[in-house]
Amino acid sequence: MKKNADLATYPDTFGQRGHPGKRDLILGAAAEAVCRYGFSGACIDDIAERAQVSRQTIYNNYRDRNALFRAVIEEVMARANAAVFELLGSFPETGDNLEADLVGFLVRLSRNCVLNKDGRFLVQTEGASHPELFETWRKHGPLKLTSALGASLAKLAAKGVLEIDDFDVAARQLLVLNHADIQMQVLLGEMPSDAELESAARNAARTFLRAYAPPTAAKNLVRARSLASA
Repeated sequence: MKKNADLATYPDTFGQRGHPGKRDLILGAAAEAVCRYGFSGACIDDIAERAQVSRQTIYNNYRDRNALFRAVIEEVMARANAAVFELLGSFPETGDNLEADLVGFLVRLSRNCVLNKDGRFLVQTEGASHPELFETWRKHGPLKLTSALGASLAKLAAKGVLEIDDFDVAARQLLVLNHADIQMQVLLGEMPSDAELESAARNAARTFLRAYAPPTAAKNLVRARSLASA
């Protein structure tokens, strides 16, 4: 392992054991090491050197490697979730131009969530070998997103824009549909182009609305698309 690469220099301005600033430095150094080397490759000595603390200080703040790495996942997902939940504020609130608005939302969601490099790394390379840590990621990432998206869909359903029996199921389906066309690229570490993200989002929105738009609204959408392509 290249232990001394890109070491950050931190000011030694900490006081007592458990000082929040010291914990933040440890967590930041651990997050950087995990996202670079993986859970198995992240070395406590390297993390201590990056944070400019002793190995014992790390264990004083986090009782073992798993406790530290669970905290890392929570930190990574907290950063990702902050962006995603801000993004949820732009979810369509009316049925006006619903397909176009939904496409725009899904494109933004892909850029901020699906293509988030830290979260993608944790899922693709570490989930199978560290199931207990993967479960922490699942609780702090996808489950929170699904629940929040389901709540947004419920608001549209309450206005009669959508007909949905189970909002969490519908939310999961929308996310899967949006990911379907770009899944292979993401798994291979490639970055889909803007055109590919928009195409995937459009396919997802149209399929979703065929399933959940009220019959009259669905017919109007199909008619509008036919007129636009004529």
